[in-house]
Amino acid sequence: MTKKKNKIYKKKGNVVKDLTRNIFKVLKQDSEKSYNHKQIAAKLKISDTDGKTQIIKKLAELAATKEIKEVERGKFQVNVDKKYSIGTLDVTSTGNGYFVTDDYEDDIFIPNINLGKGLHNDTVKAYVYKRRSGKKYEADVVEIIERSKTEFVGVLQKSKTKNFGFVVPDNNKMYADIFVSENKLNGAVDGDKVQATLIDWPKNSKNPFGKITTVLGKPGDHNTEMHSILLEYGLPYEFEPEVEKEAESLPIEITEKEISKRRDMRKDLTFTIDPKDAKDFDDALSFTKLENGNYEIGIHIADVSHYLQPKTILDDEAYKRATSVYLVDRVVPMLPEMLSNGVCSLRPNEEKLTFSAVFELNQKAQVVGEWFGRTVTYSDQRFAYEEAQSIIENVKLSDDVQPYTMPEDISITDESYVVAPEVVEATLKLDELAKILRKKRMKQGAISFDRVEVKFNLDEEANPVGVFFKESKDANKLIEEFMLLANRKVAEFIGFSKGKATNKTFIYRVHDEPDVEKLASLENMVRKFGYKINTDTKKSTSDSLNQLLSDVHGKAESNMIETLTIRTMSKAVYTTQNIGHYGLAFDYYSHFTSPIRRYPDVMTHRLLQHYLDGGDSPKADKYEEKCKHSSNREELASKAERSSIKYMQVKYMQDHKDEIFEGVITGVTEWGIYVEIYSNKCEGMVRIRDIKSDYYIFDEKQYAIVGQASKKLYQLGDDVKVRVKHTDLERKHLDFALIEK
Repeated sequence: MTKKKNKIYKKKGNVVKDLTRNIFKVLKQDSEKSYNHKQIAAKLKISDTDGKTQIIKKLAELAATKEIKEVERGKFQVNVDKKYSIGTLDVTSTGNGYFVTDDYEDDIFIPNINLGKGLHNDTVKAYVYKRRSGKKYEADVVEIIERSKTEFVGVLQKSKTKNFGFVVPDNNKMYADIFVSENKLNGAVDGDKVQATLIDWPKNSKNPFGKITTVLGKPGDHNTEMHSILLEYGLPYEFEPEVEKEAESLPIEITEKEISKRRDMRKDLTFTIDPKDAKDFDDALSFTKLENGNYEIGIHIADVSHYLQPKTILDDEAYKRATSVYLVDRVVPMLPEMLSNGVCSLRPNEEKLTFSAVFELNQKAQVVGEWFGRTVTYSDQRFAYEEAQSIIENVKLSDDVQPYTMPEDISITDESYVVAPEVVEATLKLDELAKILRKKRMKQGAISFDRVEVKFNLDEEANPVGVFFKESKDANKLIEEFMLLANRKVAEFIGFSKGKATNKTFIYRVHDEPDVEKLASLENMVRKFGYKINTDTKKSTSDSLNQLLSDVHGKAESNMIETLTIRTMSKAVYTTQNIGHYGLAFDYYSHFTSPIRRYPDVMTHRLLQHYLDGGDSPKADKYEEKCKHSSNREELASKAERSSIKYMQVKYMQDHKDEIFEGVITGVTEWGIYVEIYSNKCEGMVRIRDIKSDYYIFDEKQYAIVGQASKKLYQLGDDVKVRVKHTDLERKHLDFALIEK
């Protein structure tokens, strides 16, 4: 019997790694209670003398190092003085995790068996201790303080013999399938894609219990997958009826009384430049030549805060969403269509209520005067970026600007039309001033990310039938530069006065300096491609990063190096605590120009008007909370957008399984290499086990896998040829087969 018990314990050794962890597991079940060695042995099902002796010795060792404390003779407790911390759980796709806490400089590894039913991004309390060998820490989750999410999207697998099932989550960071009993299936059948909500996780169950709240459809169906992406990130795909009803009931007439409260700029030449498929027009530019030779340029923004009043259903919904979400085939707006595409949208030949930043610029694009306030405007012209670009590329600025005939193949109406000379002149002068502003920014240390965007040609059923790349041109940069000017000057107007910070509560968009270690890692990687960066000073870092991005532009490795460079950057976030914007090289920066699609811009408008009216600075706490919420929602929307692109790439590659593609190795891991195809930017994995010519081993220092016999290297940045081996739409994953030479 004794031998059998001992064998049981030794078998458990591959699950519960060592005796130390076993003892902690017992002691932390109730940190207020003390245990002697007999009670611990009983809990661990150890009855042999040798096993009990080991427990006694281990208890003495742990007490000597103060990892546990002896509260009375022979009775021990966990030492709670320093060992417990609160932080966030970061679960990996392998099922293990890391504990992220301010109490420790580095993230702390947590093996799967010690996750304590904690899930990705949960706020948890963890017990931290040093590993038996080495100086590294490990942690055990002892309490879940707050679940990050309780709703998961996945596929229902029903039992063939009994009427229950398991929802297998799409998210590879969700390591446990969700058990669903018969009365909680909600009409779902085997193979349905569903949304399930966690309702319990019994102590002795390896699976959480849940209920199915929504049946989305069949896996692979386009709308099912798009809705799944939104729900996976907690993003809604439709408005509740009461929200739509409140939007429909808004008074939309622009009255003379309202106009009298505003600066009337309806006679100023005004136009919009947007993507050709845009439906919501946040911003417009006005252009007037002044008698002194300067230019008055108005940046006019939809006055959403006039219609979106605090403490209403509409405002609550806009705050909850915090951002519009842009998937490959659709936009999920922050505001109902009545507002986003209708009353607020600065459509051509319509009077609109706007919030404006108006600047007087001289010939050197220096701001010599500024005004902020509410206006009423009238848009004379709507351009797509391609149309404005056509003017910039084909007409020279002169004293005698002629009308321009827009070619029918460029025109958004598919018909040729004539652009008035004053609009042509305004477009060309704005382009000239924007280029001066951009040059100044670059000289001051701004980082230029002119990335190529992957876009899809979709058929009527939203299937991808082609891939094309979209690049930012002069017309895009024209709009970008004036939006940046407005955002910067609004932040300066509130945050900086008479040579010093005002400390007024405001919504800033901040961007911290790059992480030193990440920059060092980037330096090592780009050296393999023959590039260098100088990180000695802030100025040399930004200059050399810009040089790097310029050098790689248009090269085969550009997308990979641009992606790696972006990853070295800190994330831009919203906050009331201004630290400046590193990437733009601005000391003050806010978001003012897109209130139709970003809630922080709505808050910026409200605070700006509050200060223009002479109001005192409100307390920052509630605004800081709203900033954090907005930053979190922005990150989720960005993940959903990337997920939809990945889905479309996988769907596109399903029809190209027999083709051989040229690509570049963009990542190397112990389980395989990632390859990005040059012609369409689709990325997939070649698994090491599928490379049959040799036994390959991961070499972390060389960013490579190395053949054990042949010594052949497959290294980061190498050109390779691949064929599609497997496509998984549900997991949004591509497996490639390597075509070996």
